[in-house]
Amino acid sequence: MSKKKPKQNDNVIARNKRATFDFRLLESFEAGVVLEGWEVKSLRMGKAQLTDSYVLVKDGEAWLLGAQIMPLDTVSTHYVTDSIRTRKLLLHRKELAKILEATGQKGLTCVCTQLYWKGHLVKARIAVAEGKKDHDKRDTEKDRDWQRQKQRVIRENVKQ
Repeated sequence: MSKKKPKQNDNVIARNKRATFDFRLLESFEAGVVLEGWEVKSLRMGKAQLTDSYVLVKDGEAWLLGAQIMPLDTVSTHYVTDSIRTRKLLLHRKELAKILEATGQKGLTCVCTQLYWKGHLVKARIAVAEGKKDHDKRDTEKDRDWQRQKQRVIRENVKQ
């Protein structure tokens, strides 16, 4: 019998799994993303990567840096496509103030954890995060392994 794949949300475009491994996420926000037409078409095809992306607050505006949206081959030649361009994030002033205050503290940063569709709009899930040390990462791996073993034991006992 074939295994069924877990159903993923159809609205998720890209996830930054590395962020949850490298950082401890403290507080998250939802932000709109200012995009060009070719970027939206590429996102519909799932050609986005958030691995090294982070958020910078400058002059009262938030900017998404390092997010990579690969252009499609069918994009017209009159567009200048830059896959790693800086994209503006749309947030409320109170949220911007919270992020600016948090990133001003030592050891805190703001990373993009997810891009997803909300209706016809592209939203970014960003989070204020604290960097993990190597021993924290090892603890995370141990916990994850223990959870997997626990699930295997439970599954074996249920089958019998």
